[in-house]
Amino acid sequence: MTLVIGLVLGLLVGPWAGSAAPLLSEISRWVVQLIKALAVPLLFVAILHAVYSTEVRLRSGLKMLAVALINATLAIAIGISLSHWLRPGDALRPLFQPGAAAGAPPPELKLDWLKNLGAWVPESFIKPFADNAVIPVIILALLLGAALRRERQHPEGRDITGVIGSAQRVCEHMLFAVTRLIPVAVFAAVGSSVARYGYGPLSGLVSYLGVGLLGLAIHIGLTYHAWIALVCRRSLAAFWREARIPVLQSIGTNSSLATLPFTLRALDRLGVSKHASALGACVGTNLNNDGILLYEGMALLCVAQALGIDLTLSQQLSAAVLCMLTGMGVAGVPDAGFISLSLVLTAVGVPVENLPLLLSVDWILGRARSVTNVLSDMTLSIAIDGRRKSAH
Repeated sequence: MTLVIGLVLGLLVGPWAGSAAPLLSEISRWVVQLIKALAVPLLFVAILHAVYSTEVRLRSGLKMLAVALINATLAIAIGISLSHWLRPGDALRPLFQPGAAAGAPPPELKLDWLKNLGAWVPESFIKPFADNAVIPVIILALLLGAALRRERQHPEGRDITGVIGSAQRVCEHMLFAVTRLIPVAVFAAVGSSVARYGYGPLSGLVSYLGVGLLGLAIHIGLTYHAWIALVCRRSLAAFWREARIPVLQSIGTNSSLATLPFTLRALDRLGVSKHASALGACVGTNLNNDGILLYEGMALLCVAQALGIDLTLSQQLSAAVLCMLTGMGVAGVPDAGFISLSLVLTAVGVPVENLPLLLSVDWILGRARSVTNVLSDMTLSIAIDGRRKSAH
């Protein structure tokens, strides 16, 4: 309820914010920045605890990769297909005329495969935490967890389980305390967006927003429900009863990473094993950016249509592969999908000068992407766990 109050107040106050819009934007950024600062250490200790205390089987790892790849492929296919059939870019064409965009475009990004892979290798133990670089943090947690597993063979190394568990609980307590500020962040983010763009631009972006939300809803309703109900034979009612809190939190934070403690708690209540939830929601979180992947596929064709550019089949297939690769390693932080989209557009030769126009509604799509990513984490964890009785 407090999230809804924050949203409504933001919509009402936004038109009158005026010069206070930058301050509102900063307030929202501060809250999410604080949450992100605590979420990465939680991710580290959660993986560390899982690797140290549970047996990670090769079969589970391969199953995680297979399910994540299937979901990612379906997400991109849905996004591209909807843009083909509904052509939301045609409605944006009047707005995408030269000079129509306000503000500077996102910085041009270049796709360097070797550099991107090299960025995943930690330069030091501290730097990945300072940069909130999720994949290097995961690598460090896996290495340290494996080393500690060997150390526990010695008598003096057997008492560390309680220490790691306590560290995880401390991180969770701190993060839960900070999340009480989420309604304030929602109010500030919505108020800032309305103050800057007003309500007018929303009318020209209804098609773009509607197709994006439709695609995400289809992916959730078909793909995730199929895994949960048909493959894993679990109760959809029980799933949504426990998924409600992580979903609401992801709407507030616009970050699947910041929602991680709520996701893990929901999976515990559903009876998912610690091993499966650690793999699906922690280790596999960078493979579960279905919301970003679907959005990129949809928005890529949408922007091309608005600019009158006809992408060839090979260009679209190349773009789909790029979407999957750039989606890996994208931290669960606000606007990650929008930044990743600019990278893919630049790589396939589509101009990015008009992208700032999409920011007027991206605060809605961004939260829908975060919701999808959180549900993807939960679905992958359940798929890894297999057919177990749901908690009631």
